[in-house]
Amino acid sequence: MSLLDAKDVAIERGDRSLLRGISLSVEAGELWQLIGPNGVGKSSLIRALAGLARLGVDGDICRSAAALYIGHSSALKRALTPVDNLRCHPACDVTVGDEQIAQALQSVSLAGYESVPVGALSAGQQRRVALARLLLSDARLWFLDEPFTALDAMGCEWLEQQIAEHIQLGGAVLFTSHQQSRFGAQQHNLDLSLYVSA
Repeated sequence: MSLLDAKDVAIERGDRSLLRGISLSVEAGELWQLIGPNGVGKSSLIRALAGLARLGVDGDICRSAAALYIGHSSALKRALTPVDNLRCHPACDVTVGDEQIAQALQSVSLAGYESVPVGALSAGQQRRVALARLLLSDARLWFLDEPFTALDAMGCEWLEQQIAEHIQLGGAVLFTSHQQSRFGAQQHNLDLSLYVSA
């Protein structure tokens, strides 16, 4: 079952054309990595595919499942605690209870930090708070822009496990990363350097 279909997508930034002619179909149980050099348009494309960017986007994009987007910026309010940040977040359109949030924070190794302002946490801990949203959403389609940024080895292993479990359960994941491929033959690569506008 296709969860995302994109046909002849083109991306512009300002007056400059970045990408054109991108078509892909993402099926349930699939993992896709958008690859290419810095500035090629990976973040712009993943935002467009997630439905978060319409200006400068041409082509047809159809999502047939609920989507969750987590950007390379953690999108956390620094003055609020992890619990307050996770109570309701517009990126995943979900409201959850404190018990679920406590379990999610424990899963990302942040038990005991529930009442600490996010601004007092390290970059890696802030990334873990953002990634805890993965455990609080029923979305089948995940869009993750540089999700491994600032994570230590244990955090990377945790995220790899969440991604693997999600696709095993019939979800789908599209992600960007400047790090070496972590999933081998399990993933599909979309090399955006092949779609750069001339």
